Amino acid sequence: MNHNQPEIITVDENSSGKKYLFPFILVISLFFLWGMAHNLDSSLIPHLRKAFNLSNLESMLIDTSIFFAYFVMAIPAGIILKKWGYKTTMIVGLLVFAFGAFLFVPAANNLSYFTFLIALFIIGCGLATLETSANPYAAVLGDPKKAASRLNLAASFNGLAAAVAGYVGTHYILSGKTYSKDELSNMTEALRLTEASSVKTPYIILGTVLVLIAIAFCFIKFPEIKTKSIDGEAKGSFLGSLKHKHLRWAVVAQFFYVGAQVCVTSSFIRAAQQGAGFDEKTAGIYLFIYGILFTVGRFVGTALLQYVKSPKLLSIYACVAIVLCLIAIFSHGSIVVYALGGLGFFMSIMFPTIFALGIEGIGDDTKPGSSWLIMSIIGGSIIPLTMGAVIDFNNDNVQIGYSIPLVCFLIILYFGLRGYKIAHK
Repeated sequence: MNHNQPEIITVDENSSGKKYLFPFILVISLFFLWGMAHNLDSSLIPHLRKAFNLSNLESMLIDTSIFFAYFVMAIPAGIILKKWGYKTTMIVGLLVFAFGAFLFVPAANNLSYFTFLIALFIIGCGLATLETSANPYAAVLGDPKKAASRLNLAASFNGLAAAVAGYVGTHYILSGKTYSKDELSNMTEALRLTEASSVKTPYIILGTVLVLIAIAFCFIKFPEIKTKSIDGEAKGSFLGSLKHKHLRWAVVAQFFYVGAQVCVTSSFIRAAQQGAGFDEKTAGIYLFIYGILFTVGRFVGTALLQYVKSPKLLSIYACVAIVLCLIAIFSHGSIVVYALGGLGFFMSIMFPTIFALGIEGIGDDTKPGSSWLIMSIIGGSIIPLTMGAVIDFNNDNVQIGYSIPLVCFLIILYFGLRGYKIAHK
């Protein structure tokens, strides 16, 4: 990172990094858990699409529910964070997340798609609360100059969750059965119940783990890290934080990045089926590989950030992602799946890098600035609906839908080239 840092750590400035190692490890576990929630959606969307005979647009409401919650919850989560600190905010997020996971049981038992959407919205509220606290906490928990590397390292475990969720979704959620339109229309309630019920066990286990971690957090001491501007002024207002031009651009870039990632991941299975002719289970296996590539990309990106400035690496990755989208749109056969897997690798560093660049140098505006960046995750609610509408309009052509993430990567490229720059007075 090549900018001066107009902020300092005010707690134990002279202590070694070892003091923050254990809290950082615990925060990493949160990155893994919300990665599980997001990446299970990749299997959940095609699965519930069958169980409830949904259109592409209707099935994308799964993403809309969970990401709309980010927009709704970001400000309340920011208020909780400012009033009670990082630890309490993380515990609240874990418990809300768990409650939403447990709601999958009545949703499946009652064959209620609406209840599934409510459960996902509640999960999204929990995730927004976790991310509002955990992302900036990981960023400021140590040397400010290494914030982007630290966030990418933590987010690597979010990427690991993508691989684990791909495996869980393929083996424990997806049935592997393919139905014609007539079969879907005439599916019996008993068969729909069987399809819907497969989601219960993974989410019961996830909810139980979340509750146990929340209990553990209650008994663990976290250092409360505070930032202040070098000029000593304590500002930190929600609207006032937008005076930072680079933060405003980061919010825009994050909006389109999250939308792009959700589009790519959520439509992966159907794109693999349509573009390469794979069956559902085989497509699910490649989704697992996609998750591995996403994970590897995070670790590789973290290493590269030691030698390449983060805006430059972000720009390079955005360029490659644009090319891969074009391949996914216009190619046929296995190369389509290879392009989608490559997108997993090259998207991997984008969220944490944009986040770190957005809050760089904003001092007391770090917490409210983080709330804005979490609110921008609503892109994952809006942009997939656009992709679903494009697919339906083009006679169920999933590949042409990847023109939507292509546009998103163009905007991210601009942020990496110019938008990230801090406007000094």
